[in-house]
Amino acid sequence: MGPSSSGAFGAAQALEAIPNSKTVALLEQERQQMIVMSAASRTLTVVAQPKEASPASAVASANQAASAGTGSGSGLGSTTGSAPTPVVPPDPGTAQSIAYNLLGSFGFSTSQFSCLQDLWNRESGWSYDAENPTSGAYGIPQALPGSKMASAGADWQTDPKTQIEWGLGYIKDVYGSPCAAWNSELANGAY
Repeated sequence: MGPSSSGAFGAAQALEAIPNSKTVALLEQERQQMIVMSAASRTLTVVAQPKEASPASAVASANQAASAGTGSGSGLGSTTGSAPTPVVPPDPGTAQSIAYNLLGSFGFSTSQFSCLQDLWNRESGWSYDAENPTSGAYGIPQALPGSKMASAGADWQTDPKTQIEWGLGYIKDVYGSPCAAWNSELANGAY
């Protein structure tokens, strides 16, 4: 049985090596990305004709979506399924406005703003000089220690923009997105 037995042994060795190969790892990574993209595509709503929206209708839609919750979109008055809640830009000149305008420079869409707003409302109330008396965490993003924010600028103690830039970088590096950071905050009481 000479050649066939050595061929079977070689094939078995090759099969054992497959799960550890770089090619399989790349294929698995692409497979995971396809699963995520497939799930995301199911949340999209196709609209036949564009509709004009006014600021008042955007606020009304946001309030309706918030009262209906997120889910299948079967709430009263819902005709579009589970559409994302529209984000109304914050008042100019506020820390929230600075953050809203910086989202894109960190690779986040403005749809992430509501999560960031909830997160920093809870952490600091968007106050640049907020200090946790127990931990010593400081500023809008509640950096611990606050001096970490010096990497974003020497004015980290007084400039909301410097703190927000540091905070968005931290969120991107550690959580990937403001909504992931907010989910961590909800699950753990901190982010």
